[in-house]
Amino acid sequence: MTTTATRPALNKDTRLCISLAARPSNFGTRFHNYLYEQFGLDFIYKAFTTTDLAGAIGGVRALGIRGCSVSMPFKEDVIALVDELDASATAIQSVNTIVNDDGFLRAYNTDYIAAAELLRSNALDPATPFLLRGSGGMAKAVASALRDSGFADGTIVARNEQSGRALADDLGYRWLAEPGTATAPLLVNVTPIGMAGGAQAPDSAFAAETVAASDTVFDVVALPAETPLILAARAAGKTVITGAEVIALQAAEQFERYTGVRPTTEQVLAASAFARA
Repeated sequence: MTTTATRPALNKDTRLCISLAARPSNFGTRFHNYLYEQFGLDFIYKAFTTTDLAGAIGGVRALGIRGCSVSMPFKEDVIALVDELDASATAIQSVNTIVNDDGFLRAYNTDYIAAAELLRSNALDPATPFLLRGSGGMAKAVASALRDSGFADGTIVARNEQSGRALADDLGYRWLAEPGTATAPLLVNVTPIGMAGGAQAPDSAFAAETVAASDTVFDVVALPAETPLILAARAAGKTVITGAEVIALQAAEQFERYTGVRPTTEQVLAASAFARA
């Protein structure tokens, strides 16, 4: 995409957006700063980690930091430190985005928003049964988006019985410890299986025969964009939804809330490609 604007030189009025994570990545920093440059916005984005969440959020409020992205393990603990929860955060009691309006902190969950939008834009029938593997914070966001989009026939697959059963019970789904021989038209992976750099990077979250029996495969893992599960699904001729789509869309939702500017699909794809390069 051709650059159409230039971000102003840093000055005393430049607005700051940040991220807080136990293990910060470069994606958000590169994504947001790329789009600030494209739109000529007087903003800058920087990633941080912290051992003092209350102090960090107090700094967001006191210093007029415009936006704050929140990653694990802070997504639930931050709830007590903000002033208002958007419906997206209330639905799952988890926050990944804070917007500061003159000291008033409003919290959102754009993971939930992105998952719901991808279900809608891919025209998935809510009557479709699904298997969702995972029971952590992101699994809660995606499973809640499924429930709120009308998907009533679902099974949560999680080795951790306590968290798996709790998530299934909260949303009205079934629970299984392992996929076993279970199949469903819609498969969703919300675990680190297949994630680059992880111990299970070469693995697929679902067996080949499970993929073969499905129609659509949704893998929330963003790195790499083509996980072993996605590669297997493409090879089998299945419809796929990738984690690269999720991370780009949720970041675009954050960008709009911070700046008031909605990037086009082309701009989001270009920013995502730049962030991942």
